[in-house]
Amino acid sequence: MIKRYSPAEMNEVWSDENKFKIWLDVEIAAMEAQLEIGKVPPEAVAEVKAKAAFNVDRIDEIERTVKHDVIAFLTCVSENVGPSSRFIHLGMTSSDVLDTASAIQLKQAGEILLKHLTGIRKVIADASVKYKDIHAIGRTHGIHAEPVTFGLKLAVWYDELGRDISRLESAIDEIAVAKISGAVGTYSHISPEVEKYVAKKFGLRPSIASTQIIQRDRHAQFMTVLAVIAGTFEKMALEVRHLQRTEVLEAEEPFTKGQKGSSAMPHKRNPVNSERICGMARLVRSYAMSALENQALWHERDISHSSVERVIFPDATLALDFMVLESEKIFKNLVVYPEKISKNLKITHGLFFSEDALLKLIEKGVTREEAYALVQKNAMHCWETGEDFLDALANDPDIASRVQRSELEKVFDVDLLLKNVDYIYREIGLQK
Repeated sequence: MIKRYSPAEMNEVWSDENKFKIWLDVEIAAMEAQLEIGKVPPEAVAEVKAKAAFNVDRIDEIERTVKHDVIAFLTCVSENVGPSSRFIHLGMTSSDVLDTASAIQLKQAGEILLKHLTGIRKVIADASVKYKDIHAIGRTHGIHAEPVTFGLKLAVWYDELGRDISRLESAIDEIAVAKISGAVGTYSHISPEVEKYVAKKFGLRPSIASTQIIQRDRHAQFMTVLAVIAGTFEKMALEVRHLQRTEVLEAEEPFTKGQKGSSAMPHKRNPVNSERICGMARLVRSYAMSALENQALWHERDISHSSVERVIFPDATLALDFMVLESEKIFKNLVVYPEKISKNLKITHGLFFSEDALLKLIEKGVTREEAYALVQKNAMHCWETGEDFLDALANDPDIASRVQRSELEKVFDVDLLLKNVDYIYREIGLQK
């Protein structure tokens, strides 16, 4: 993944530098709030703002001794500030900093994902419009069903991506809360006004009813939404993989100059990018499960969730960002084969008109059960012999006595089957 993906923005969110900067910003914001309510002298706030700094290597060095990351951070900052450092972290507990900072980081990561989701949705929209009128066979259970259009496949994804964006916006809102309420969430040594101030400064809301931590249902929702979005991209990638199969070959991933598909077989053009996306979706789902298991903690808090979140928050957002950007590359350069799509549409010699034949017989007064049996008998014959379906129906005396060939010819029309595609496009906002 790292070789093919340059996650500069997302990596920055989860870098130690960004994390400790946010910690420091939260601590200073809390001091500003304490100043406003008269708990901290102005000269102390001024000195902290002027001198506060940290060094990641020094924090790591201290942590090797104290075995506590927040204490190591505060010690490092204090070394730079001097006596006024006694007003830093006043009345606060570690999770006040950790959970508020995590909310900021998850919000930052979520906003990057929103930007990239919006980008690929535009790519999918353009491709959907481009291929709207290419008739293609629809498949259910992997078997030919009735016609769709190639563009309609993508239109369905465009619509789903809109829901994904809405879900993520809601999940970001849910996770965007600050918690500055002390050791068990009772504001015993710090005013609720501090939490309100800090929350407002960072575009968050106060997490008023907390224990020592923000409750993990919020994080579970965020991670579950990431898993749902990953499922969308897995579905899109899986479709490309199926369409690229040699015997189907209606579309394929771009195969770039110099690319090689196999160390042993020079002819190979494999859907490796789509396969990679499908694999990454499994990871994101597993991270969602871990987040769900983090909801249940002992009493006002234990630490079992903490180690999990140090892995799943950065990994899930990085993995999903990779999936989105990799998918954008695929669909910007998707290779589509209209002639093969048309050829595949015709290989059953019209069997996909079976429902039209069924309904025509019903229209003529035949019971549904008898009509189904007549159409199915001829359909099975065509499966086995390759005979044209219209010919088979027209030559069946039990059918010919009720329906003329000319009547069947009129309903055996792909355009009639697809007459409402424009309606779908209008309803989902892809055309006026």
